[in-house]
Amino acid sequence: MTSRPTTTPESILVVAPGWVGDLVMSQSLLATLRSRRPDARLEVLAPTWAGPLLDRMPEVDEAHLVPIDHGRLRPGVLLRAAARARRDGHTQAIVTRRSLKSALVPFLAGIPVRTGILGESRHLLINDVREVDGDSHPAAVVRLAVLGMEVGASPTIDQVPWPRLEASTDAGDRLVAAHGLEGDGPVVGLASGAAFGPAKRWPQENWERLCRALTAGGRRVWVFGGPGEVEEGERIAAAGGPGAVNLCGRTDLGAVVDLMARCDAVVSNDSGLMHVAAASGARVIALFGSTSPNNTPPLDQRAVVIWHDLECSPCYARECPLGHLRCLRGIEVDEVLGHIERRDANPAEDG
Repeated sequence: MTSRPTTTPESILVVAPGWVGDLVMSQSLLATLRSRRPDARLEVLAPTWAGPLLDRMPEVDEAHLVPIDHGRLRPGVLLRAAARARRDGHTQAIVTRRSLKSALVPFLAGIPVRTGILGESRHLLINDVREVDGDSHPAAVVRLAVLGMEVGASPTIDQVPWPRLEASTDAGDRLVAAHGLEGDGPVVGLASGAAFGPAKRWPQENWERLCRALTAGGRRVWVFGGPGEVEEGERIAAAGGPGAVNLCGRTDLGAVVDLMARCDAVVSNDSGLMHVAAASGARVIALFGSTSPNNTPPLDQRAVVIWHDLECSPCYARECPLGHLRCLRGIEVDEVLGHIERRDANPAEDG
């Protein structure tokens, strides 16, 4: 995070997404704004948990963190945020979410230009309407980036800046020491969670088998995840024995950036941590099932996507509507392990 003078004539408030992966991808919007309007002051309104990630985005001048959760309307929080935004005198707001709640702060703050898509009957709240949909812009990162471009812009995914989070070497050294992560051999990160629902998660037993195979082959394994994934992480790490460490619930997202940047590879479901890994510079092996890599691919040229593209996929459901989850159960442990082994044999391999 950097800081430009508060007297800058242009001041843009970006209302950030509320999911980890979308927040990471929104760095493409911030980078687009920074390249097109280099003198503008860029401030971000985001949930409290987003602070450590925004600290790793050099485009951001200031972050305003508020305790807003999914599906909860907290009038007092919104009114205080609007009062702060009014005092700051922003010249434009860009609302990245579709919800009514997310557009209220810029409207109540009286920000003159309020850019976004309509969604949830926001006709009075958004006055700089952008037509952005999945048909014209299939990749989510593009749908975010075009909010910072001229009306009608239609870039391809290769024509927008991809997220790049800044890892701290010093902080990484401290984390390695604090969590007892020293050792020899390549490190593979595993991110087995997916907050959206079980239809995005490779089966637990496969993660355990993969961890066991990795440590048996001389690799170290770091298991990443949030506080709600501690138990699953413990089972995965236990399968790997002494060579595996469960970090679930033990690190904030900034620490995850610093540690993933040190991994030789990261295996992940289509989740927020997949996007964190790619933006941290890790070589990602991404497992897709109920979602499509055309919509939310890992944004790194070296990334490998494993997606079997069944007739029923993508369904975008939280739980498999057919009850079989073949889209993910069909991905074999040996298939994933084979990609890791090929990369170990050829570190310069481009995904």
